[in-house]
Amino acid sequence: MAYKSEKVGVVISDKMQKSIVVAVEWQVRHGMYGKTERRTSTFMVHDEDNAAKIGDTVEIVEMRPLSRRKRWALKRVVRAAVEV
Repeated sequence: MAYKSEKVGVVISDKMQKSIVVAVEWQVRHGMYGKTERRTSTFMVHDEDNAAKIGDTVEIVEMRPLSRRKRWALKRVVRAAVEV
C-alpha cells in the first residue's frame, strides 16, 4: 500500500461547500547566506462535514484527485480557533 502524505496547517478560507483552503508553513535554509526563510503553500482540502472553520489548526491527508485542484482531505481538527 502506498504511503499517504500528511500535513498540518491553518484554515484560511471556508467559504465553499465541503471545501476549505489550508495554509501549510515550512522553513528552508538559504543556500548562500544560511538564513532560514518561512515559506507557505496553500492546499484545497475536501471537508465532507464542513467541520473546520477559519483559524482552526487541521491535519490533512493526501488522497485521489476529486477535482483539478483538490487532492487533499481533512483528517481531523487539531485545535479549534479561539472565538472572540
